[in-house]
Amino acid sequence: MPARKFLDALRDAPLVFDGAMGTMLYERGVLYTQSFDALCLSREDLVRAVHIEYLKAGAQVLQTNTFGANRVRLATHNLEKDLAAINRAGVRIARDVADTKGAFVAGCMGPTGLLLKTVPKAEYARLTEAFREQAEALLIVEDEAPRVDLITLETFRQTEEIHLALDAVRAVMATLPAEHRVPVVASVSFDTFGTMADGLAPAEVAKRLAEWGADVIGVNCADGPAGVYETSKQMLGAGLPVIAQPNAGLPHRVDGRFAYMATPDYFLVYARRMLKAGVRAIGGCCGTTPEHIRQMAASARMLAATMDDGAGEAEAHETTGARIAEGVRVIPLSEKGRIGEKLAAKKELLISVEVNPPAGLSLEKALDAAKMLRDGGVDVINVADGARATARMGNFVLCHRIQQELGMPALMHLTTRDRNVLGLVAHLLGCHELGVHNLVVITGDPPKMGDFPDATAVYDLDSIGLLRLVNGLNRGFDPGGKPLGGATRFLCATGAEPAAHDYEREIKRLRQKIEAGADMVMTQPVYDPAVLERFLGDVADLNVPVLVGILPLASHKNAEFLHNEVPGMSVPLAIRERMRKAGPGEAGRREGIAIAREMLEAVKDRVRGAYIMPPLGRYELALRVIEGIVR
Repeated sequence: MPARKFLDALRDAPLVFDGAMGTMLYERGVLYTQSFDALCLSREDLVRAVHIEYLKAGAQVLQTNTFGANRVRLATHNLEKDLAAINRAGVRIARDVADTKGAFVAGCMGPTGLLLKTVPKAEYARLTEAFREQAEALLIVEDEAPRVDLITLETFRQTEEIHLALDAVRAVMATLPAEHRVPVVASVSFDTFGTMADGLAPAEVAKRLAEWGADVIGVNCADGPAGVYETSKQMLGAGLPVIAQPNAGLPHRVDGRFAYMATPDYFLVYARRMLKAGVRAIGGCCGTTPEHIRQMAASARMLAATMDDGAGEAEAHETTGARIAEGVRVIPLSEKGRIGEKLAAKKELLISVEVNPPAGLSLEKALDAAKMLRDGGVDVINVADGARATARMGNFVLCHRIQQELGMPALMHLTTRDRNVLGLVAHLLGCHELGVHNLVVITGDPPKMGDFPDATAVYDLDSIGLLRLVNGLNRGFDPGGKPLGGATRFLCATGAEPAAHDYEREIKRLRQKIEAGADMVMTQPVYDPAVLERFLGDVADLNVPVLVGILPLASHKNAEFLHNEVPGMSVPLAIRERMRKAGPGEAGRREGIAIAREMLEAVKDRVRGAYIMPPLGRYELALRVIEGIVR
């Protein structure tokens, strides 16, 4: 049995359901004229084999082979007398397989197949009874018998019918002890116009399903990934978790057989889009195979790290957590170059100054600035990765030249904005080969802030996901869990905002970043010692070096801009007033330096160093900030 309850797991991370059962049985020679549900009794081996394939592909929820095991559908095969036996066998088979990996089992219930507008209202009680009878078979079992973790009502095209089914399941649930009650997933199918049979649109259907007692709502079948993506997005406003399970496109007849044309790679793309939109569970319906589910599971693993609540942590650690590849030694901080040595020694402040590639082709001005800073006592040059989404030369080139020509370490900012997972891995391995081993891992500013607002952002991962990826490389594994034949030795810094508006969320995410593998923290600029003192107190138990962000103010106008227009920046009114009174020009810069020095003096005994961001390329200001404090 799974260690956690289904809804708890769904809140923690996106979940992956299995794919088509009928498609897989058909491929094994079972004709559509047979009852697939009855195979739970007559060909248990086939049903079990399908469950095993989906589990190996990454499915975390196995749905029982009982979609049509209600009295109305079974009657077409004269199998009504076997209803209870079929449903209970379906649960037992799925449970046996699921328990090998702690997966969930969903008791699957489909519609009756009747067109309700041809059924007299007086007959609705008979349909409700059919649903109640199947629900009892799935839910009411002896104590030692296998149980389901949830009920899925799926592929309902008629709003009235799923209402009847929900009422029936809830009525059965009410008779059970509290510990045996399980969540209900209500999943519907829309036509090519995006509506139910009665014309209701997805948003209205979602609202009604929530009112009728569903715990999870969603869409499955009837359409391929693109259509299901659109309808599932419209259901997100109902306040319940949403599941999306598309077909592998629409079926085509090929050589007398039905074939579905949507490829597994296509499913990977749309699975990612669904999860980014807010869908909490994904899976497949008609035409999908374990290969489709394998790709969807890969998308879920990639994107789990982007969830605010730490979703996907267990999955990520499967490949990038505590495991260490055979023959690999994980490099401790003290052995990660000159930066790691100085941080581990805890004797002197580490001073890092930001120098970025200029616009255009020449790096000479940036290299001259780095040389001046090195000669002035700066330890490290850090180089942004297209800060504020500007188009500049790749920062790894400047980092490489600083290290090769100036003999000082460089910290390369690495964002997830511009590269997918494949590109990030390729970039990281190339940088490692060139000796660029020090990283500042951040999500990155969106393109709409910069020179090319229509450029496409990638964001396969956020900073937490990228830290996990790098941590995996440092342990000898690529993101898919394959051994690298060695290990990288990256030092990873991460960012934090001590003055964040949602401070609790910021601290929570910082803890997740440290767990994901960050070696040190670099804060956004802080102008209020009390704000930084609070932050340092709240993260003291993490035992991770902190470099305080210092940005010397250039003028009152600069202070107002930072406070009002730069996310994550807060300049107290008293500081802005000091800058206003100082006036423009050199007087303003002197006051900005004085404020920066006061900040560094106030916290130098509480931090391991400073991360200085000189304004407007005035790198000499960084040396004036540290004069007499650290040298």
